[in-house]
Amino acid sequence: MSKLKVLLAYSGGLDTSVIIPWLKENYDCEVIAMAADVGQGEELPPLNEKAIQSGAAKIYIEDLKEEFVKDFVFPTLKAGAVYEGKYLLGTSMARPLIAKRLVEIAKKEGCGAICHGATGKGNDQVRFELTIKALAPEMRIIAPWRIWDIKSREDAIAYLEARNLPLPVSKKRPYSMDRNLWHLSHEGSDLESPWNEPQDDLYLICTPPEKAPDTPAYVTIGFEAGEPVSVDGEKLSPVVLLEKLNALGAAHGVGIDDMVENRLVGMKSRGVYETPGGTILYEAHRALESITLDRDTLHYKQGVALKFAEMVYYGQWFTPLREALSAFVDSTQRSVTGEVRVKLFKGRCVAAGIRSPYSLYMEEFATFSRDEVYNQKDAEGFINLFGLPLKVKALADQKRNK
Repeated sequence: MSKLKVLLAYSGGLDTSVIIPWLKENYDCEVIAMAADVGQGEELPPLNEKAIQSGAAKIYIEDLKEEFVKDFVFPTLKAGAVYEGKYLLGTSMARPLIAKRLVEIAKKEGCGAICHGATGKGNDQVRFELTIKALAPEMRIIAPWRIWDIKSREDAIAYLEARNLPLPVSKKRPYSMDRNLWHLSHEGSDLESPWNEPQDDLYLICTPPEKAPDTPAYVTIGFEAGEPVSVDGEKLSPVVLLEKLNALGAAHGVGIDDMVENRLVGMKSRGVYETPGGTILYEAHRALESITLDRDTLHYKQGVALKFAEMVYYGQWFTPLREALSAFVDSTQRSVTGEVRVKLFKGRCVAAGIRSPYSLYMEEFATFSRDEVYNQKDAEGFINLFGLPLKVKALADQKRNK
């Protein structure tokens, strides 16, 4: 029989550096590594040497940035999906894309298993594995953190040292972080106490709002069918557009959120997120929808957004329901075309102007000045009919209480 091949989701950090030799020792297998470039802002080429030195037979470094923004970020943005009122789903959106590419490479390489380094406490294990089950139901999944004896960072370092394997160069920051084009998340260390305020040196992207410029900045974002396509009139590709808004938002302290969220596995966790460009896009998109969607569609879509956010957070991207929700969302976005001017000032991000060829806002109806298009007397009959159930109930109550 041929030797088992295992494809590992590889980051080059301590955990995945340990997983390579651990897999070889415990499964007598050949390990192939895959690193996904979703815009971490780090140098990925050194991972080639690190993976081979750790014992991998080969490594794939996949540039997934364009697919990430176009096929995962923008559909979530169009849905208006926000988890528990704050989290803009940066890590959640990236995991199914990474797992999708893992499946593709595993099939190409003839791998019998896919391995990930997510812990048994978190959401990522679910996100990776649900995608694998949806796209390759026959594929074996190996999750070392759920079965090995390594319990701490110190254990992992000792494991590598005992085998004379290279230790990955580690950052001296105490936080667990995840970075991509959309956001940077921080967890752990002093943040584990909700009483502790994040320190200014925590932020690696955003300027602390109180240190942001004293003069506001304005940026105009153009949308076509719900997707952002331009900044200040300049047409840009999805990645370049997001990078530009990230830089602008970060300079003005926009996009910092500190929250305690409910993980899928049942526990609460505290995270601090930096999402400058995403915060600008969500504000602009909401503003444009306010003038282009009718009331019933807008209100119904708000309920869809809650469900969509849960599904993304829970790793249910490749499911019939998520695809159906996206189909609904896309149908609502046909008229969401226009421009939004956004004001950025010391951490705040507000729409300061909206225009669209599909606007449903008509000044001649909404005006407080004299108009010839609305007969205010009509409101009396409307209120009588709209309030009839209340009136009937009140009359019935009075009759019973006599």
